[in-house]
Amino acid sequence: MSPLCPLLLALALALAAVPGVRGACPVPADLKSANGTRTCAKLYDKSDPYYENCCGGAELALQPGADLPYLPSDWTNVISSLVVGQRCELTVWSIRGKAGKKRKFSAGTYPRLEEYRRGIFGDWSNAISALYCRCAPAPVQTPPRQCLLVRTSASPAPNPAPGLQTAPLAPPPETLTQIGHP
Repeated sequence: MSPLCPLLLALALALAAVPGVRGACPVPADLKSANGTRTCAKLYDKSDPYYENCCGGAELALQPGADLPYLPSDWTNVISSLVVGQRCELTVWSIRGKAGKKRKFSAGTYPRLEEYRRGIFGDWSNAISALYCRCAPAPVQTPPRQCLLVRTSASPAPNPAPGLQTAPLAPPPETLTQIGHP
């Protein structure tokens, strides 16, 4: 065995351990542009029989609402892997101008488009010629509405149901008070 073999083996193991060198597919939740805006999908021109080597080569990032009935010529029929962001959907067509076979890819990672059938004899690897990418709006978080009604009259409330006992209220003030949002 040559003294060069252990060195080459060590170099290969070191490169395999460096993130980004292998070309592994990103997680759909991590699809964002450099400035932090949302990315609808990322398309790649390389796939591999080994999943850890997929999503490599040239990359095309799509913003929400991207509508490309005619992909650029260097991207027509070369897409082999793709990742669709959370709450997004990518619709693709096999013929330019949104014609031919059609498929929708929901949020997720698709490292080998060879595994997705296009008709009886074909698959979607190197077969995408048009696309549309859309995302649902991000959910708006509103604070929960809290409303508390306090009975403040001196007379006890009527019994809501026969046989149901109610506890007397604390010493009541004179009015009915509402606390919280209307």
